[in-house]
Amino acid sequence: MNTEIANIRHNYSQKILLESDAEKNPFKQFEKWWQEATHAEIDEVNAMTLATATPEGIPFARIVLLKDFSEKGFTFFTNYGSRKAQQLEKNPHACLVFFWKELERQVRIYGAVQKADPSESDQYFRIRPEESRIGVYTSPQSQVIESREWLDNRFEKNKQLMSGKPIQRPDYWGGYIVLPHMIEFWQGRPSRLHDRLQYTLQDNHQWIVERLAP
Repeated sequence: MNTEIANIRHNYSQKILLESDAEKNPFKQFEKWWQEATHAEIDEVNAMTLATATPEGIPFARIVLLKDFSEKGFTFFTNYGSRKAQQLEKNPHACLVFFWKELERQVRIYGAVQKADPSESDQYFRIRPEESRIGVYTSPQSQVIESREWLDNRFEKNKQLMSGKPIQRPDYWGGYIVLPHMIEFWQGRPSRLHDRLQYTLQDNHQWIVERLAP
């Protein structure tokens, strides 16, 4: 064993998470933590791990950016031809993980996934920077390409054709919404005895809160 790696550790001691202080609704609890995270000026506070799986159960994970959340769910955007989109087409379930190390907090979200309404995807596409919109037309996401030079040349050609003109969202790009059925809030505590509160959606559309052993 590489003891230099094995001895890397941090003793969490900033905050606590008790049932008496937690919201009964997980979306309100997320909103509370979200506000605290944004006020803490965490770099890329909306960065989250998105885990998907193939129909055979082979997992894949990557970092994506949260672009909206409400009691309906958590929204991100991508190319519908990407690897993640192909997996979601066949296995429409996912897990999201936020890790805000500055606050010693983690949020895990499990749920079904559905495409966002086209109007919502149009609305977000319009507010993206122009070069990001051009990039959508440039990159055949997740496909094998011949070189970085090929990608850069393709971008420059598209930039010459599209800059300063209206750029509409292509049908192959848009949003997904993760519809949670379970959300876990993790607060780091000393001696690895962390606080973990799990919210689970019941058949009567009510949420129950349970404490998990760390």
